[in-house]
Amino acid sequence: MPGWDPGASPGGSVSARPPGADFLDWLRTPRPPALPGIWRFGHRPRPEAEPEQTPGRQLVSGAVIALLVGWLFWSLLLNNYLWGDWWLAPLFALLPSSWAPSGSQAAVRATNIYQLLITLLFLVVVARLGRWPELWRRYSPWSRARRETTSAASPPPAPTPQEDPAQWPELRAAGEHAVADRLADEAFAGRLRDVDHARLVRAWRSVQSGQLPVETFRRDVLRDGAAAFPHPSGRRDLPARSVPHDLATGQVRLGATLDDARNAYAYRTAGFALGSELLATSLVAVGPAGSGKTGALVRPVAEALCLQALAGRAAVVVVGAESAALGRADNYDIVIRLGHPDSVYDLDLYGGTHDAEEAATFLAEALVGDLPQASSSGRRPSTVLAQVLGPFRAVHGRFPSVAELRLLLDGSPKHLAALRAALAAAGHSALLRDVESRERQAGQPGDAAPLLVDRLALLDRPAFADFFDTSGEGAPFSFRALDHPVRVRIELPSRSHPDAARVLARLVLAQFTASVLVRGDVSLFACLALDDAAGVVTAESVRGIQSLRSAHAGVLLALRTLDDVPQELRAPLLGAVGCRMALSGVAPRDGQDFAAAWGTEWREIRDVTDRQIVADEPLTKVSHFLRKAITGKAPTAQSVTVRQVERERWSASELAHALPPGHAVVSLTTVRGEHAPPLLVDLRH
Repeated sequence: MPGWDPGASPGGSVSARPPGADFLDWLRTPRPPALPGIWRFGHRPRPEAEPEQTPGRQLVSGAVIALLVGWLFWSLLLNNYLWGDWWLAPLFALLPSSWAPSGSQAAVRATNIYQLLITLLFLVVVARLGRWPELWRRYSPWSRARRETTSAASPPPAPTPQEDPAQWPELRAAGEHAVADRLADEAFAGRLRDVDHARLVRAWRSVQSGQLPVETFRRDVLRDGAAAFPHPSGRRDLPARSVPHDLATGQVRLGATLDDARNAYAYRTAGFALGSELLATSLVAVGPAGSGKTGALVRPVAEALCLQALAGRAAVVVVGAESAALGRADNYDIVIRLGHPDSVYDLDLYGGTHDAEEAATFLAEALVGDLPQASSSGRRPSTVLAQVLGPFRAVHGRFPSVAELRLLLDGSPKHLAALRAALAAAGHSALLRDVESRERQAGQPGDAAPLLVDRLALLDRPAFADFFDTSGEGAPFSFRALDHPVRVRIELPSRSHPDAARVLARLVLAQFTASVLVRGDVSLFACLALDDAAGVVTAESVRGIQSLRSAHAGVLLALRTLDDVPQELRAPLLGAVGCRMALSGVAPRDGQDFAAAWGTEWREIRDVTDRQIVADEPLTKVSHFLRKAITGKAPTAQSVTVRQVERERWSASELAHALPPGHAVVSLTTVRGEHAPPLLVDLRH
């Protein structure tokens, strides 16, 4: 975990450092390639294979036995019980004949040296057999202090000018030395920050892909320096950061992977982080209230995506209740407070489309997508909506308001007659047939219009009178704007109008999934974060989530329980997303769904069986009797059986009862198909 937040202003003892020193340390910190989910900033990879760990008791006993053997050998050596002519034969074979064993001083000295070498060699062998080096590394205070010093983060050494990222070697390799010099001066002067660096790197990538002329890049950088290519808001950072971010890799650090036997060895003690390559496969997090979904997951991810948006790399929409702690309001460009009279921005009910069929699909999914009877009715709700939306737009040049749409679906003779007359006068014969068909179907068995009218009544309330304007006078937010690095916060009236809030959440998800699939530039990552996805998941939304990977987009769905998802959609939902998170406190039924999604693995099981020893010899019987009288237990012998069995990676019971507070089990998948097994993560670290 980095000790310096690039978004924070220096203060205290840090102010004595040269300007830009903190940024340069951040920029030069190594970020080696790592497995999915590992915090790469300053990461030190572990060995690929887990070393064999000898139990401490066995290690100490072996060392003691080896010490006793060595002491016995040394005692025999001091008493001259070991040395004889056969030990000295190799020595005399190497000595000159003039040094015959006549007791000369040279022969005595050579004999002593020879004995010392033999003794040292034996001690080395005994130490290796007793594993003294391993015992020293594991338990000596000096080795422990050295490990702590080595593991402590230290400033990286200054690289050579050719490899220094602060010197922008990519620009110099392309011949842009003047631009590189300008940016290097900005970095060393302390005017360049991590968001600026990420934004300029993206601009240079646009030059390389041909989307931005190199002359424009050169002109803007030489003129504006670190402030070149600004975000439309003019902001270059967020007011405050709550968690560590690394804009160089696009990661946000959420916690640490525990040093637990259930975690893969390469992940243990490593930082846990999420990036766009993981969020692009979508994520579902399940945990009860207070488990940390908002504070430990949704808010940090939203903050990271807002930083990415300021760098021109992402567009983010964060949806939650009006009281949800999803970051400061000035973290966002647009804040839509639906149902609140002070809201400055509005939401486009029809998603900015001009196609009646597409608008009908959005509305049908939002209004009745969660009702099984709607999908099983004789006429699809989207068809019913299209029968009135298309003709109304052809006559008025706009889509109907909520109140007007409700009257048309309710079969109001006055409004339908007026619409039919206007279509006949304009010569829209095909659309006229739609209105006549709607009149004939109204009130018939299987008609979906009554279901639509009931749900529209939730939005046709005084609190929403100033919202969903279709008159054309305003400019409500449309998801077509996700072609740009926009930051949007949508507050739903979950307390005052809970049913309407669920309808609006489904509308937002439907419009998001449809809009990102038709974007022209998919290099911009688009993400929708739903802090409460209860009642949002439908069969159509699951199909939409599956198609987001190819569009460089993803969704984050937070649920209190999987009971908020229809039973038949739980397995498809967990299969559609690439990342799954079960937080502490999940219900056993939720644990069963996660356990089924994570599958099984082969494990080595050791079965230890104790059996009583039956003695036949008289002396053995006496010794067993004395042993039982002293210890109170009959003599037994152990038999160990090792076998391979297939077990669940995490059982429903473990997920429901073995997760400590503030912890979660997370499985990850990248857009390239790389997998991370379920990991036990501490979200508080």
